[in-house]
Formats: sequence, structure tokens, C-alpha cells
Amino acid sequence: MSVREVNFDGLVGLTHHYAGLSLGNEASMRHQHQRANPKMAAKQGLQKMKALMDLGFAQGVIPPHERPCLSVLRQLGFSGSDASVLARAAQQSPQLLSAVSSASAMWVANAATVSPSADSADGKVHFTLANLNNKFHRAIEAPTTQSILRAIFRDNGHFIVHDALPSVAMFGDEGAANHNRLAQHYGDPGVQLFIYGREEGNNRNQPSRYPARQTREASEAVARLHQLDASRTVFAQQNPHVIDLGVFHNDVIAVSNQHVLFCHQHAFLHQPQLLASLQQKVAGFTVIEVPQQRVSVSDAVNTYLFNSQLLSREDGQMLLVLPEEARQHPGVWGYLNELVERGGPVGELHVFDLRESMCNGGGPACLRLRVTLTTQELAAVNPGVMMTDALFSTLNAWIDRHYRDQLSWHDLADPQLLQEGRNALDELTRLLNLGNVYAFQQ
Repeated sequence: MSVREVNFDGLVGLTHHYAGLSLGNEASMRHQHQRANPKMAAKQGLQKMKALMDLGFAQGVIPPHERPCLSVLRQLGFSGSDASVLARAAQQSPQLLSAVSSASAMWVANAATVSPSADSADGKVHFTLANLNNKFHRAIEAPTTQSILRAIFRDNGHFIVHDALPSVAMFGDEGAANHNRLAQHYGDPGVQLFIYGREEGNNRNQPSRYPARQTREASEAVARLHQLDASRTVFAQQNPHVIDLGVFHNDVIAVSNQHVLFCHQHAFLHQPQLLASLQQKVAGFTVIEVPQQRVSVSDAVNTYLFNSQLLSREDGQMLLVLPEEARQHPGVWGYLNELVERGGPVGELHVFDLRESMCNGGGPACLRLRVTLTTQELAAVNPGVMMTDALFSTLNAWIDRHYRDQLSWHDLADPQLLQEGRNALDELTRLLNLGNVYAFQQ
């Protein structure tokens, strides 16, 4: 392929734990304070990357952040040595220590919104960092994410990595988790579909139980930064009812690939009108709309049916990458097998065990940032992050050396954990040829 989609997956960090920090994410809240296994979490994600590479898909890796983030604790008034800062935070505000220790940066679908060169007026690939300002533990990610993305997409002749939008409520931005791109072929000019949950000053059609994180104003700002054609840019509102059922991002209720949109019947507000508009704008547009009577919104949330990866094989058929939870649900698995048997765009199902991520509320699609690249653009990506057999073996051994088998939030005050993380990330930046992306946090 001269143009292809490349998935860059986040590698789970060393402080992966279950803190229940994400209001609106029911899996996160349900597993609060259970013991986690960081080593297993990292290996589950790494195995997915390797398996997709083996199937012929281009696959990259994005490293974790340094956690606990002591620079933020110091900014909030905790002083002294590193050990003192950790001890005081644990004593005075353990929930705060948990937040600055979160490994949530592994869900790189929230790292940025990406537009390919075929869609931008200047012919470059654009990234806008997500400010993630709805949740404190995620709002602190943008500076490190920016350093990492600029180290990976470092050729200014091909890539522009924009700063995050102002971190205020009006511009709440959750990245690619609320963004889809539709085009018959990856290299065609596409229609970019931005999904928002709320609009400044408009109190109608709002969720009542959980917050709507993405704003229309943020989506419109990203479209301007990316120099998108207004005639091929669509802004649509997420159904507020499904937000209240735990659909905290649109990628929990819909996923697209090329000209196909796979979504629930109740994914969007005014869904029939939206689908009709996309039918007019997207050549060959195909929608797979899952009826409520076959798969309820609650079952979709519990199994992360739509937080799947829909990928195009070289023979033109599509592969749906799913979590094990979807296979374990008889109704969802039965529907999926019928979908394949019907002979539509989805020709194969591929299941992965991602339990460690799933228990914190992130499925296959949460773990990846997809970037459409030409051959020349792919050649300009930092090659150190591209998955190979050798890199897989290297990262697997690196995880074995540095990760703990068990972790709870009580372990976060251990200064040794902080040092283990710094040693591991110092080694990882050399392995991936990323330079000094963590230096500003020291």
C-alpha cells in the first residue's frame, strides 16, 4: 500500500493500578482498589501489538509516562526530598498521590486527534494534543505526550504536533476517542467526523448522571488547526442517554475504518440524519448499525464491543479486534458471528485478553492512536518505535526486568517504585531512540 493506517499502541506503565479515578467510566469505578498486575498488563498490550504486526499490519509503540509525577506534587505544595514528597502526599492526600501515579497515558486514543495529509490544506499530518481537562489525572499528561509525539514524528517537513487547546471547560478535548475519519481508501480525501458531548451555553440534550467530556468548541478548534475542508468536516453530538450509561467516549459506542461505520443504534443524537449526511459525503459509505434489541447499550459497555479495532486486510476484508469479554458474552458473540456469516465488510474476528486494561475501563481501541501515513511519511517516523520481532523480544525482556507482578495504591508511596520507574524509562528511551523526553520532570 502507498498509504496505510498505522496503529501506535501505548505501552502500559509501571504504576498501573486500580484507583477508580474516572467518573463515568463504570469499569474503572467498579474495580477501585483491587490489586493490579503491571507486568501482566504491559505484556497483554505488547502481545496485541506483536500479533497485529504478524498479521501484516504496521504497528508502533508509544512509551509510558514517568509516574508518580513528582513535579505536579511539588507544584501543589509538597516539598522536601522525593521520599518526603511521596510520604507527605500519601499521608495528607492518598487520592491525589494515586492520581499523579495513574498509568492512564497508556490509552493513547486520548493522546491527540490526528488528521492525515490528504485532508489538510498544507499537505502535512497534523496532531493536536488532547488537554483531557475533565479529569485531573489525565490533564497532567499533555506535556509528556507532546514530547513523546514530537520525538516520534520529528520530521517537520511531514508532521505538525500542535499544543493542547486551552485547558478550560469550553475547550474540553479528549482526542481521537471522539473522532472518526471516513474515506473509501486511506489515501483519498476523507470526511472527518467529530463527536462532542456538549456545547457551551446550550443546556439542552445533556447527560444528567455523568459528565460530557468533549465540547463542540474543542472539536471545531482542532478542525481549524488541521486546516480541514469545511465541506468534508462533520460535527455530531453523542447521545446524552448513552453517556449516562457509561459511554464516556464515543469510541465505546462506535468505530470506523475507511468507508465503514460500526456503531450502536443509539450512539448519536439525531442518528438517522447523521447517517444520511454521511451517505451523501462518503463514497461507498456503509453503516453496520447494531440494534438495541440484539445488543443493549449496557452489554456494549460491559463487553467493549465497539471499543474494538476495525482494520483493513490487504485482501480488502476487515478484521475486528475484540477483547475477550466480547467472546464471553453469549449474546454479543452470537451477534458477531452472524455479522461475519452475512458476508459484509467484517470478515474475521480476532480476540485478545486485555483484562488488566479492561478492568480500568480501556479496551483495544483505547490502547491505540491510529495515524494514516504515506510511504514517505512512514519512512520519516522515528524507526526506533516501529514494532519488529527484535523490538518485541527486547521490550518483553525489558518488562521482565522492571515491572512488578502486583501493585495496589498503598504501594505508590514507596520511593523504590519511583526509582524503578526512572531506571526503566531511562533504559527505554535509549531502546526506542527517543532522546531526553522525560528530562523536564526530574
